[in-house]
Amino acid sequence: MRYTLLEGRKDGMLLLARILLMILFVIFGWSKLTGFSGTASYMASTGLPLPTLSAAIAVIMEFVVGMAIVIGFYTRPLALVLGFYTLAAAIIGHQFWNMDDPERIGAMINFYKNVSIAGGLLLLCITGPGKYSLDRK
Repeated sequence: MRYTLLEGRKDGMLLLARILLMILFVIFGWSKLTGFSGTASYMASTGLPLPTLSAAIAVIMEFVVGMAIVIGFYTRPLALVLGFYTLAAAIIGHQFWNMDDPERIGAMINFYKNVSIAGGLLLLCITGPGKYSLDRK
């Protein structure tokens, strides 16, 4: 009985959770898409191989997959893939263990933020998107 407070609102809460989890990805994915040459240049400056391909992967994962999850399209597999992408981005992009203060603190925060988001995506993969989705599950 104690844990049934939101049971009748489960599907609405799952929709809200999908939107909140994806806000970051969609906003930054859109900025990567609209500033694609700058994104590719940034990727090159970090030493990533094939910076144009890396930028395209980032746009697809952040904007396209983010929007798919918002509307609830292939939510479970895409949440899992985006979770792995987010962990990889944490390891590649936020190597706080190789930094000195003050940059170290910001990178550490972003690293653990990514780890936490990956946990939320794993949870979404397990629970599914709810009935307010194209998946309707």
